[in-house]
Amino acid sequence: METKDKTISLLNELIKINNDRIEGYEKAAKETTEQEFKSIFGNMAQESQKYKNELIAEVTGLGGAPAEGTTTSGKVYRAWMDIKAALSGKDRKAILASCEFGEDAALEAYRDVLKSDEFAKRSREVVILQQNNLQNSHDKIKLLRDNVKVL
Repeated sequence: METKDKTISLLNELIKINNDRIEGYEKAAKETTEQEFKSIFGNMAQESQKYKNELIAEVTGLGGAPAEGTTTSGKVYRAWMDIKAALSGKDRKAILASCEFGEDAALEAYRDVLKSDEFAKRSREVVILQQNNLQNSHDKIKLLRDNVKVL
């Protein structure tokens, strides 16, 4: 596969991952009754929308068609989150743990994409910047989860 085609394929995987993240955080915002969490989760969904738009620009700039939809694993993640929320009675720590699980999956996808030798340099720079920002978001969610007081 040509570097350009491989780059388009990898970028499209990240578009799907960001679609997963958008849906996951929108779901988390609905599951919580706490305004602080609604705001954080809304911001995380907006962050992924921004990343998605940047990735779409990269794909179209390379002459490709941007992916739509989500990943199969993302659908599994959202189903798991539904079950977890139902079982936990919308427990704060459980919702945050589910979000952290999603952040781990997103970071892993970014790491996997960056391992490819056939990836355009300009696109790599965009993906590395997004990965660094995702790591910060992951750390924020983890810190929130670790600081939840169990009643």
